[in-house]
Amino acid sequence: MAEHPHGIDPAALADEDLRRELKHLHETRHDTVLGGSEDALEHHTRRMLDLEAEFLRRFPQEGAPDPRRTRAGSRSEAGQD
Repeated sequence: MAEHPHGIDPAALADEDLRRELKHLHETRHDTVLGGSEDALEHHTRRMLDLEAEFLRRFPQEGAPDPRRTRAGSRSEAGQD
């Protein structure tokens, strides 16, 4: 697998591994913000952004907002133009 400054290159991860890594980072985010060093938070943030970008590249439909969460979608559902 390809090396990356913050772990394995997200592009080199299998889909299942990418999902697992991203889920784990989201689970540990709060603890890192509250109790991590500045370096740990910086590392966590960079890794999270890299994994999220790869996830959205691979699965754009999963990252698309629910139409009801957009202005246009809310207006449409309410019968407004």
